[in-house]
Amino acid sequence: MAKTILLTGGAGYIGSHTYVELKAAGYDVVIIDNFSNSRRDVADRLAQITDGPVKIHEGDVLDKSFLASVFAQQEFDAVIHFAAKKAVGESVEKPLDYFETNCTGFSNLLMAMRDAGVFRVVFSSTATVYGEPQSLPYTEDHRLAPVSPYAQSKVTCETLLRQLKESDDRWSYGVLRYFNPAGAHDSALIGEDPNDIPNNLMPYIAKVATGELPHLNVFGDDYDTPDGTGVRDYIHVVDLARGHVQSVAKLIDEDATHVLNLGTGTGYSVFDMLRSYEKACGETLPFKIAPRRPGDIDCFYADPASARDYLGFEAQRGLDDMCQTSWNWVSRLRNS
Repeated sequence: MAKTILLTGGAGYIGSHTYVELKAAGYDVVIIDNFSNSRRDVADRLAQITDGPVKIHEGDVLDKSFLASVFAQQEFDAVIHFAAKKAVGESVEKPLDYFETNCTGFSNLLMAMRDAGVFRVVFSSTATVYGEPQSLPYTEDHRLAPVSPYAQSKVTCETLLRQLKESDDRWSYGVLRYFNPAGAHDSALIGEDPNDIPNNLMPYIAKVATGELPHLNVFGDDYDTPDGTGVRDYIHVVDLARGHVQSVAKLIDEDATHVLNLGTGTGYSVFDMLRSYEKACGETLPFKIAPRRPGDIDCFYADPASARDYLGFEAQRGLDDMCQTSWNWVSRLRNS
């Protein structure tokens, strides 16, 4: 009998791709989402990709009665939790909003799970919990030094999980600290579609490529990197989604708690990304050099060895694939 997974925030960018990979792996999946930062037509798109109906409950993790009703309607073997706010800059301006959604929402979910007798959860964390690198690449035992309310909210949730398991050994969890998701599904039916000006590099470049934004701002070209621009670890969103499937399978099969990086171990610069996207869209894209942003660092990339050894996870797609699938997605979106 197929195992059933509850996917919070499953209509969002990473959540929707994880839905597809879970279905491909044979799981039954139920989504909850409040559609605050996702497209309402995603259910139709997911149904096209997976060739079957999509079950979505519309509601918010801040609503305890809503969560209780979802768990009352169906039994779940595990939960994968994406529903959260995720913009570092916005979190600095609105720290209360971030702690309410990310921490209180997660606490509400864990209480609903406990009441329903569900004790396995995969938690969507972030590599920003590490802060300034003491050494590179980042390993999972690097000190945690969050510098934004967003990162701090993720550390708070990770701490809650650890303390929860210490209090009740029925719990098992996977914490996945991932680096920079990019790209889109090969079908070009789902991908990243920010509601406003993007905070991340690839969707910003995509909007330059479609003409929605006039040029890319390159924040600093004097870093200690090969071309002077910041270097980051980008991971294809489909690879990232597969990592979540492997994580939840580990919990279901072994109840084996784990905290892992999901990245490629390869750093790409801003200009690497720009040139690759130009190749994907077939045009030269305008950019302007702007001053460095406070807090930005030279390099930021993962040591993916633990995820490989523990889950068998390895990223399979490179930067050109990320850019090409992104361009295919935004092109289709613009022309639809």
